[in-house]
Amino acid sequence: MYRRSAAAAVLLSAALTLTACSSGGDDSDAQAKAKPPASSAAPDPADTPAPSAPAPDAKPTGPVLPDAKLTPKTGSFTAEEKKYLSGRVPEKMDPAAVLQTGQEACQRISRTAKRDKDAATGAVITGEIAGAKDAITHLCPDQKPVLAAAEKGFPEGPRPSPAAGTYRALTQATTCTWEAKGKDGSVLASGPEAPPKAGDRITAAVPAGTAEFNSSGCYAWIPA
Repeated sequence: MYRRSAAAAVLLSAALTLTACSSGGDDSDAQAKAKPPASSAAPDPADTPAPSAPAPDAKPTGPVLPDAKLTPKTGSFTAEEKKYLSGRVPEKMDPAAVLQTGQEACQRISRTAKRDKDAATGAVITGEIAGAKDAITHLCPDQKPVLAAAEKGFPEGPRPSPAAGTYRALTQATTCTWEAKGKDGSVLASGPEAPPKAGDRITAAVPAGTAEFNSSGCYAWIPA
């Protein structure tokens, strides 16, 4: 029923399952653990089968329906739904199919946030929930706190010129490591100072003058 996303395929064993379900789905189908086990490098949201409509964050490169023609076969769209669909619906596609992908993104965010806000925030930061920003902005504004937290964070990997400060890793993995380097390539700080134990809170103190912050096995970071 579920398959792992390509982005998460390189990570260690899954710790979080996010359910993308269409309208009318049973809440019992959504299964997400509150925290990833220490053996996991990151929460691992599972994707649903690829929808026939474009991903929520995809903008068509060809002709799109003008806003005046953004009407469903039955009923009507709300003003915010029309804003979400504007410039997003290919000419010959049903706008409702495109809207559904955004609604599914909202459902995934909402269900995950109920169990673990950090996991939802991390999935938005890393892009594992595609199109989250537009979906939250127009279709599920109740999830704006998750988006606000995500916009202050960044995924693991190289991060050029990060703002100085203390950051918290959104994982409980014991394999998380980080390093801050200056312009000359010298190591200004690194961590953790001691190998983390299962469930430890992992933080990184990024000093002023850091030219690159690099991390591995940490999933994503937000200000501590």
